Amino acid sequence: MLFMPTQLALYEEMSTLSARMVEAARARDWDMLIHLERSVAALRNTLLTDGDDTDLSSNALKLKSELIQRILADDAEVRRHTEPWMEQLRKFLGSNARQRQLEQSYGANS
Repeated sequence: MLFMPTQLALYEEMSTLSARMVEAARARDWDMLIHLERSVAALRNTLLTDGDDTDLSSNALKLKSELIQRILADDAEVRRHTEPWMEQLRKFLGSNARQRQLEQSYGANS
């Protein structure tokens, strides 16, 4: 079980990293975004494993809620920047897959 300062420190670190993810998404720095997302995922997994908040005070629970709301807002902002890029990538990969299917079906040199 995590103690209050440790659990809140994990949420604070996740919030800091999620804010950096927004900056990376705005800058289209996909490598940094991926690196930061992996760091957030590791923290999230730690919280899922040991994140019992039954011992948190009402003030700590309020802070935890505020941090989660910030993280969710940052996630929405990251998605706002990444979804158009992901759609372009899907179209690109889809057209490449169709091209390969056509080449396999009709031959590349027909």
